[in-house]
Amino acid sequence: MLEILPAIDLRGGKCVRLRQGDYNQETVFGDDPAAMGAKWEAGGATRLHLVDLDGAKAGRPVNLDAIRSVLGRMKIPCQLGGGIRDEATIRMMLEEVGINRVIVGTAALKQPDWFEAMVRQFPGRVALGLDARDSMVATAGWLDVSQTPAIDLARRFAGLPLAAVIYTNIANDGMMKGVDPGTLADMERLAEMGLPVIASGGVTTAQDIRNLAEIHRRQPNLVGAIVGRALYEGTLTVADAVAATSP
Repeated sequence: MLEILPAIDLRGGKCVRLRQGDYNQETVFGDDPAAMGAKWEAGGATRLHLVDLDGAKAGRPVNLDAIRSVLGRMKIPCQLGGGIRDEATIRMMLEEVGINRVIVGTAALKQPDWFEAMVRQFPGRVALGLDARDSMVATAGWLDVSQTPAIDLARRFAGLPLAAVIYTNIANDGMMKGVDPGTLADMERLAEMGLPVIASGGVTTAQDIRNLAEIHRRQPNLVGAIVGRALYEGTLTVADAVAATSP
């Protein structure tokens, strides 16, 4: 079954959402991320997706207090992205802070050999954050767009013990317009490579979940969907999202 992962984006210790990754288009949804996480867990979530937005810009984790507060309330595993760019940070998050798996984006593009080594060193606990604008990889908190096609970067890591590939079309993220057919096709292509794919960006309604679940039934390597703004604005509940994963 497709796993539903509610998103908690952290900035200044608060729970926020951005539009298309733009730090100037921020909405604050709460100042208690741990309470928000508990709400999503109570609704039926089996995993949380945390993003340290300040960390993504700074290149190192920033919202550690908020992250620890969330983990202190959760019984379900949490994954974290944002500013994870060296082995010491990976080790700290996994072994000290208690994150279940970390997400690496910028460093995977800029240091692919290092990223491969980390995936092998921490099998099943390091995910690739594949953020794309016009199908090209974006890095540094989505502030920079490379000339590397997202599909090509993912292919570089096929066959490794990745925890997941989290694929985000930045154009859709936070826009409440659904997941477009082109993005769905990209996700299916990634899944066909044998990569465990988690869809992110634009999931707005139960129909978006049903569309992803249909791909999952054809291609089980599409393993999950991250839901953010839709939960906060009430166009979708965790329970309805989970229900939409069933045939």
